Order: sequence, then structure tokens, then C-alpha cells
Amino acid sequence: MQDPTALFTMGALPDLDRPVLVQALDGFVDAGSGRRLAREHLLHALDSDPLVSFDVDQLVDYRSQRPELTFTTDHWDGYTAPELAVHRIRDLDGTSFLLLHGREPDMQWERFIAAMEHIVATLEVRLLIGMDAIPMAVPHTRPATVIAHGTPPELVAEYPKWLPTVRVPASVGNLLEYRVAKAGTAACGFAVAVPHYVAHLDYPEAAATLLNSVARAGELSLPIEALARAAGVMRADIDKQMAESEQVASLVRGLEQQYDELTAGRGDGLLAEGARLPTADELAAEFEQYLSNRPESGDDTPA
Repeated sequence: MQDPTALFTMGALPDLDRPVLVQALDGFVDAGSGRRLAREHLLHALDSDPLVSFDVDQLVDYRSQRPELTFTTDHWDGYTAPELAVHRIRDLDGTSFLLLHGREPDMQWERFIAAMEHIVATLEVRLLIGMDAIPMAVPHTRPATVIAHGTPPELVAEYPKWLPTVRVPASVGNLLEYRVAKAGTAACGFAVAVPHYVAHLDYPEAAATLLNSVARAGELSLPIEALARAAGVMRADIDKQMAESEQVASLVRGLEQQYDELTAGRGDGLLAEGARLPTADELAAEFEQYLSNRPESGDDTPA
């Protein structure tokens, strides 16, 4: 393996006092853009400074995920370069924590993980926390489900155990959690279950739920009010669509029954063998009008 420290540059080391590191890399599934919304909210709502910058030319396959150029009338006007970095952020109480964000590496995973292990050791990170959002057969009318995992298990002891043993496609973020935990650093992650019928929309409820979990695990004070307000607006929009479509309402009622049976101890889990989950296609026709009428942005969208 080539020297992993050649993958990044690090600024002057501030006094961090054994910080929490939150990883929120793009590339893995992000239902409802929960991880993206949470990450952007942290960067925009709190004071932050760049601390580590990775050489993306060594890690990114530009042809598989092409960055964007902006064309204006008769010339190229801007370029959105891929980024992979660690920022230092201060929470509402002034406590510093770290945020790993940007594009998941397409290549050199082992070298990137080795680089991150070096950074974790150098900055004396005490806890790594990951964020994910996955589409599941859950209703928006019930409390958000969080699938929690951690080493040691005491980190997530308060969360219900929703899943049996399953094999899933790997992501760099989850691999990082696995590796740093093996090396002796406490690590945990939270995956919020997003109703599959809104997984293609921005779903601020997912972001608010993730940041609540991060705040509890990391003992951080994070601003979540704007996300909570946006989540309320989103729920009202979905409820309106339900009221206008018996098919949508019927499917959601079915998910409610499944969820209630599960939480009452009568179900077999979110991925029960043989259970039929409504597909996105079944809801697509009913939600098409809803999607076309929903504004892309507005005053209630958090920064």
C-alpha cells in the first residue's frame, strides 16, 4: 500500500479535547436525502472550519460520477469540484466536533481507511458516529425508526433491535466504523428508516432524527428546530395527499398495522421473511400529482 498520509493535507492542529467525529459521506443509499440534509444543516447552521482535505484526484472516478460544469449563454461559468474533507464544527455550547463529508471514494478504499485511522489517532477522536438513511416499509404517521449499531454495544443499548443478521453492500463509512472499532476506538452508527414512498423526496424528518441520535450519542448540542419545522410541513403535505387518495391511504394503513404489530411484539422484524412490502411503483401513480405540485424549495426548507 502506498503511504496513506499522502492522500490528505491537514491544517494546524487546534485544541479539540478528544472530539467526536461524525461521518456523512455521499455515495451510499440516502433515502429522503436524510444524511445530506443533516450534513448541510450542520455546515450551514454552525460555525465550521476546514481541517483536513483529501486529494480527490486519487480517490474519485470522474467518469462514473461526473461533476457539474455550469454553462451560461456562451461560456463556461463555473465548476463544482468534488470534495472530501474533515471540518471542525462548534456546537451550540461551543464544543468542537469533526465532520467527515464529501464524496465516498471510488477506489483505494483500504488506503483511505488507513488514512482515516491515522487522522483518528492524531486528533485523539474518542467516538466515531455514522449517519445513514434507508428506504423501508414504514409509515410516516409513526415515530421514525432508527436502526442503531455500535461497538461497544452499550453505545446503542437504548435502541430496539430491528434487524436479524443480514448481508448488505459495503460503504466506506460503515467500513470505517468497523475498522476503527476493531482498533479500539468507540464507534456507532444510526440508519433512519424512511417511508419508501417518500424516499425520492427531501424528507427532513430523517435528518432531524439522525441529528437527534448523533446529539445523544456524542453529547452534543445541535440545532434541530428548523429541520423539525420542515418535517411538520412535509407531514402535512403527505397527509393531504392521503386524504385525496383512498389507494394511498389504504397502503399507509397497511404499513401502520404492520408497524403496530411489530412494536407490540407480534411481528417478526422490519425484514420479516415472506412479508410483502408495497413497492414504490404501487404508489407512483398516486403520488405523481403530489410530486409535480410540490415546490422544490421554500421558506420552510432548512439551510
